[in-house]
Amino acid sequence: MPRPKTHDENLRVRLLDRAGELLSAEGPAALSLRRLASECDTSTTAVYSLFGGKPGLVRELYLEAFQRFGDRLSAVPATDDPVEDLVQLGLAYRAGALSDPHLYAVLFNQVIPGFVPDPEAATQVRGTFAPLLAAASRGVAEGVLADQPPQEIALAAWANAHGLVSLELTAPTLLGSAGVEQMYETALRAHVNGWRRR
Repeated sequence: MPRPKTHDENLRVRLLDRAGELLSAEGPAALSLRRLASECDTSTTAVYSLFGGKPGLVRELYLEAFQRFGDRLSAVPATDDPVEDLVQLGLAYRAGALSDPHLYAVLFNQVIPGFVPDPEAATQVRGTFAPLLAAASRGVAEGVLADQPPQEIALAAWANAHGLVSLELTAPTLLGSAGVEQMYETALRAHVNGWRRR
C-alpha cells in the first residue's frame, strides 16, 4: 500500500495562508520557516519540499494572492452592459480583499521587502487586470464609455476600488461602521458613470 502523501495541496495552502497572516500582522521578521512550520503543525522539511526554501515560499505566496484575486474577478460574468460589469468587478475586488485581507496586504502593501517578481510571475499577475480591461474596451468600442484609451479607464476603475478598499481595511474608523458596503457601491457607480460618453 502506498504511503499517504503528507505534503499535499491542503498543507501548501495552509502554509501560504499562515505566511500571509504573519507578514500582514507582524511584518517580514515574523516569517521564519521554523515558526511557519510549527504553527502549521508540520516540519521545515515539508516547507522545503513544497517551496524549496524561503524565496520559493515568498514567490508562491505572491502568486497565490494574485491567483485568488484573479479568480474572483474572472468569476464575474461579462454581460451586454460593460458599465455594470465594471461595477460588478469593483464589488468582486472588495469581496476578495475582505475574504483574504492577509493576502491583500501581500498584493499591494509591499510587506515583502526586496521581493521583485520574476518575469513569469509578473506576466501571471498582469493577467488579473484582463477582466477590467475587457469591460472597458467593450464600453469604448460600443460607444457607451468615453472615447479614451480603455487602459486608462480600467486603471482608474481599479484605483478607485483599491483606494476605497484600502481605507476600509487600514483605516476603518474614517469610514464609520454603518453603510460602508452601500457607500462603496455608490462610489463605484459614480466613478464609472463619470466615464460615460456624453
